[in-house]
Amino acid sequence: MLPGKTYSPEDIIRILLRRAWIILLLLALGSAGAWAVSKRLPDKFRSETLIMLIPQRIPTAYVKAAVTATIEERLNSLESQILSRSRLERIIVDLDLYPALRLTLPMEEVVRRMGENDITVSIEGKESFRVSYISNDARTAQATTERLASLFIEENRSDRETVAEDTHAFLNAQLADAKNRLVEQEKKLEEYRNRYGGELPTQVTANLQAIQNEQMRLQNLAEAADRAREKRLLIERQVADLQSDSLPVVLPQAATAQGVLAGESTAQQLQAAEGRLQTLLLHAKPDHPDVRIAQRTVRDLEARLEAENSRPGTPSSGATERAMPPAERLRQQKLRDLQLQLDDIDRQLAEKDAQEQQIRAVVRDYQAKLDAAPKRESELIELTRDYATVQATYQNLLVKREEATLAANLERRNIGEQFKVLDPANVPERPFSPNRMLINVGGAGAGLALSILIIAFLEYRDSSFKCEEDVVRLLDVRVLAVVPLMMSEVEHRTARRRR
Repeated sequence: MLPGKTYSPEDIIRILLRRAWIILLLLALGSAGAWAVSKRLPDKFRSETLIMLIPQRIPTAYVKAAVTATIEERLNSLESQILSRSRLERIIVDLDLYPALRLTLPMEEVVRRMGENDITVSIEGKESFRVSYISNDARTAQATTERLASLFIEENRSDRETVAEDTHAFLNAQLADAKNRLVEQEKKLEEYRNRYGGELPTQVTANLQAIQNEQMRLQNLAEAADRAREKRLLIERQVADLQSDSLPVVLPQAATAQGVLAGESTAQQLQAAEGRLQTLLLHAKPDHPDVRIAQRTVRDLEARLEAENSRPGTPSSGATERAMPPAERLRQQKLRDLQLQLDDIDRQLAEKDAQEQQIRAVVRDYQAKLDAAPKRESELIELTRDYATVQATYQNLLVKREEATLAANLERRNIGEQFKVLDPANVPERPFSPNRMLINVGGAGAGLALSILIIAFLEYRDSSFKCEEDVVRLLDVRVLAVVPLMMSEVEHRTARRRR
């Protein structure tokens, strides 16, 4: 190319016309090569099927599904399982796919090419996805696509059922463990209540009521004892009055050394001595000296009376008593009745004292239970907290187990969420690949581009003058004359052959 030369559009057109044979030749070669290549490429048929996620037929308000994963998560898991070597190898063998490749390549490579190049899984929308397969045969593509779709549907159903069954089994095991722990806690609570019965916080009110009842019994018993003591004092006064009435008025020298009046019979003296002894016992203790003297006098008189009665001809006590005046007999009878009443009152007072001691022991027992209630409350709170936790866990697991049972039954009957073929796989009517028109156009374009590059290279290498302007611009001299190109006959023939 001449230095500083510029090309106008007319120059470019003139160059293209001069070297048009290069353009036509390469354009033809590119088109022919692309046509030959497109003819040699095998036809590729693609069959597609659209699978949709059908929601469960029973409302989720009644039965909750065991599987709640989104379609993207579920599809990723299913795709990994279905595109595994074992599944694809079985499809290849059953449908006799890639017979030529299996003769030259190992099965692992054939399976890899099938999964990476020929199978496509794409999500369309929120509830559907599309599965497609590419094959050299239209019916093979349809059969393989149907097989893949059935695998997705079957694997999804199997996975959901397996998840439901595993969930049910897991909850059963957890429920059994929670039940055992609940039974242990119940045994601990029962043992604790049996061991500390009466000291529990829930029995504080009953203990207080029992103490109040026992205190009321003590009060009633004390009142009854006071009444008995008042009655006893009254009877003692009556006895003292009767005994004072029975003492005869005599001179001191008429008395004997033992305090027995002279002129009375032994039986009368014995009755008088017994009366005085009873009177002394009302005011003194049994070990008092006067009481002992009186007791000794009574014993002496009893011995004397017994000796008199044993003598022949001596009147008996019954006769002596009949010999008493009626007033004396009545007084003696009243004294005996009053003495019996005193003995009965003493017995009642002794019983009331024993009851009082017993009631006070019961009150102390109830009070000890009340004092132990705060400690038992803290211990029981700890036991009850653990029991409440275990019980809540058991109830929660029981509800979840029932829900899992319903979900498992739902999956077994195939009325839960499942995949359904919405658009079945069809037999492709024409191949989608190769695009021969595009290949031919690409070959022609490549030939045209290559011819332009060659023309540009030839022009770059051409340093000859083509017009007067080139001579004037480069040599800076005037052109006086232009000699046309003159070729011999041999040169003309050579040029024609070249063309």
